[in-house]
Amino acid sequence: MKKYGIMGGTFDPIHYGHLVIANEVLSKYELDKIIFVPTGNPPHKSSAGLTTSYHRYMMTQFATMTHPYFDVSDYEVNQEGISYTVDTVKEFHKKYSDTKFYFITGTDAVLDLPNWKDTEVILDICTFIAVNRPGYVNNRLEEKILDIEKKYHGEIFIVNAPQLQISSTDIRRRIYMDRPIKYLLPETVEQYILKNNLYKDDEPL
Repeated sequence: MKKYGIMGGTFDPIHYGHLVIANEVLSKYELDKIIFVPTGNPPHKSSAGLTTSYHRYMMTQFATMTHPYFDVSDYEVNQEGISYTVDTVKEFHKKYSDTKFYFITGTDAVLDLPNWKDTEVILDICTFIAVNRPGYVNNRLEEKILDIEKKYHGEIFIVNAPQLQISSTDIRRRIYMDRPIKYLLPETVEQYILKNNLYKDDEPL
């Protein structure tokens, strides 16, 4: 059976923090591939402040193109309306036979799983990997995750991946303020941002 990781996000823009986490999980769980899934219109964020899905998809492609076990899916960016995780994982489950899926996200998002659409369906298809984000502290993290596992009959692992103090919001703010972003994200992504004049005119939310 193949083992695929799914890493969703707005990736606005994708940066080295995302890539380091993905590579750590790939190695730790001996995955065959990690599929990055840029969101279309996510239910938890206003799409009004997002860069177009095309640009976010292209930046993710450029960021991952040199890694042989990273792939990018355009499934969500091609959907009309709100993009729900349950629809994505059901699509992948149908598309990739004989495959075990691992959904990679932050611990804060995992703790919010009870508010996701069709949580039990998602946890039936995917094992979740909760990655501790920089500065995120929750003294009852393991207890809360155990409660979610029991309630929805799922499997959730907690991973302490190398933490880089980089955020997409900070990168957008730096560009808006004409400050350097080199070494925070792949050079291919930096050049794409400059070529397409992204983030220069809109103050980050």
